[in-house]
Amino acid sequence: MSRWNSCNILHVAPDAKRLWSFDAKGGGFVLEREQRVPHTETLPAKGIAKNWSSLWSPQLNVAWLPLESVFLRVVELPASNLEETQAMVELQLEKLSPMPVAQILWTLHVLGTHHSPPKPDGTVESLQTVIVVIAERSVVEEFLGKLEQDGYLADQLEVPMLDQLGSVTATEDGVWLFPFSLGGQNAALVAWWGGGALRNLSFVTLPAAGDRAKELKEQLAHLAWAGELEGWLTAAPKWHLVADPANATEWENVLHAALNEPVQIVAPPAPVELAARTAQRAARTAQRAAAAGKSNLLPAEFTARYHQQFVDRLWLRGLAYAGVAYAVFLVIYFCAVGVLGFRTRGVEAQVAAISGSYTNALQLKAVYGVLKERQQLKYAALDCWQWVAAELPTTITLQRFSFGDGQRLSLGGTAAQDQVNTLFDFNTALKKKKVNDQFVFDQQKGDPVSPKFGPDGRGTWNLTLELMHTEAQP
Repeated sequence: MSRWNSCNILHVAPDAKRLWSFDAKGGGFVLEREQRVPHTETLPAKGIAKNWSSLWSPQLNVAWLPLESVFLRVVELPASNLEETQAMVELQLEKLSPMPVAQILWTLHVLGTHHSPPKPDGTVESLQTVIVVIAERSVVEEFLGKLEQDGYLADQLEVPMLDQLGSVTATEDGVWLFPFSLGGQNAALVAWWGGGALRNLSFVTLPAAGDRAKELKEQLAHLAWAGELEGWLTAAPKWHLVADPANATEWENVLHAALNEPVQIVAPPAPVELAARTAQRAARTAQRAAAAGKSNLLPAEFTARYHQQFVDRLWLRGLAYAGVAYAVFLVIYFCAVGVLGFRTRGVEAQVAAISGSYTNALQLKAVYGVLKERQQLKYAALDCWQWVAAELPTTITLQRFSFGDGQRLSLGGTAAQDQVNTLFDFNTALKKKKVNDQFVFDQQKGDPVSPKFGPDGRGTWNLTLELMHTEAQP
C-alpha cells in the first residue's frame, strides 16, 4: 500500500462517467474528491494524467470493467501461494473458459480459505475459494480504446462485483442476489454459499414482459439442480437480496412470487464505499501481480505502450521546459548585454569628452611634480646645513660640507681619538632626523663614519648621507 500515493477509480455508468479520487493515508485510501462527468464531455486531465510528480508520488488508475463483459467462475483449490494458485488455475482454464484460451484475458481473486469435511482417516484439508474473472480480449481492447479517447490510461481493470461479494458476510448457507442492469435489461448476479464457502456464481435475467416470476423460478431451479448434483447444496437455501430501495421492491415481489419463500433485504455498500474497497484491493493485487509476473485484465501490450507514452511525455516536457528556460536565459542575456552596451557607450562618450582636459591635467601634474621637486631641492642644502649645525658636537671640527646631485650630503673634519663614539652618535642622530614623521635620509644608503687617527691621537673623519626625496604627507 505504501507504494501508491493516490488512486483513481473510473466507472462508466449508463447515465454518466463517475470518477473517484483517493489519497493514501493511514494504511488505506481516503476520498479526496468525487466527479460526475456526462458522456458528451471528456474527463478532466487534472488528477488522472501522470506527470513528473508521478515519479515520487505514484498514482494508480483503475477502471471498472462492465459486468456484462466478464465471466465469473468459482473454483476450490488447495491453499497455496499466488504463483502455485495461478498455475493450478491455468491447468483448468480450458474447462472454465467459455471461449478459446487464446482469445481471453483472465485474472483471479482469492475470496477466502476454509477447511474441507473430514476424510475417512480424519484428516482435514485447507482449501481456498478462488474466483476466476474471464473477459474476451477484443471486448477489453474496445473498452480501453474508449477510455483512451477520454484521456484515461488505466493501470488496472477491475470488476466491482468482487468487492460487493467481499462486503457480504455470509455467516450461513444461502443465496445472495445482486441486481444490476445488463444491457438495459434487469439482471442479477447470484452467489451460492454452502458449507461455509462460496460455491457458485451465475447470472439470471428478469424478462421485461410475460410471466417474469415463472421465468426467474426456472433459472434458479436449474442452478439449484446443478448444486445438488455437485453435492454442495444439501438443504433448502435462505434467500438474500442485496439491493437499494429502488430495485429491492421490484425484485422482492418477483422473488416472492417465484419462490414463495421469505427474502431478506440487505443494503448494498454505497458506490463511494465500493470504490474505496476496489482501491484497497487493486493496490494489493497490483503489487502481488508485479511480484509474480502476472498481469491483470489489462493486456501486457497496453501496459508497455502506456509506460512508453509516459516516458516519452516526460522527455518531451523536460525538453520543452529546458527550451523555455534557455529562451528566458537568452532574453535576459541579450537584455543585459544591451544595457551594459548602452552604459559602455555612455562612458566612452564621457571619456571622449574629457580626454583633452584629462591629458592636460596629467601634463600639469607632471610639471607640478618637477617644480615641487625643484622647490624641495632648492632648500635641501640649506636644510641639511641647519640639521648638521644643530647636531654637530662642539668637540668635533667640521672642515668639509658638500651637497651633490641634489641628494648626496658629504661631511668631513677632524677629531681627537677619544671622540670616536661621539662621531658615531653624530652619524646616528643625523640618520634618525625626521620631518612630518618621515626619515629625512635613506636608512639603507650612504657611507658610515670612517675615522683615521695619527700617532699624536688626532685624525680625520668622513661620512655620506642620501636624502629620501619623499614628498611630505599632508
